Amino acid sequence: MELLDLLLIVLAVFGARACWRIIGGIMEGLSGRPAGPIGQSRGGVPQHGVQMARDPVCGTYVVPDRAVALNDGTSGTSRVFFCSTACRDQYRARGAKTA
Repeated sequence: MELLDLLLIVLAVFGARACWRIIGGIMEGLSGRPAGPIGQSRGGVPQHGVQMARDPVCGTYVVPDRAVALNDGTSGTSRVFFCSTACRDQYRARGAKTA
């Protein structure tokens, strides 16, 4: 009997979450605005026309506004964008080895 009660609770939680998402989608549709930050859809994907930068370590394309940035040490005026702090640290380590 305890297992059946646990399964019913899990089912109720999933059902409540599904209802919450449906109601949220309806409210978002009625408002006419996406739920995410300005210029982005709900999934975090930028809308068309957003300039992206390539991470020099792993090659991932990132949105500069949301990326980890580092001023380039060679010229001091350009910025390099990374998908994560791990890629930024690898880039710094490569620069330190060549210097």
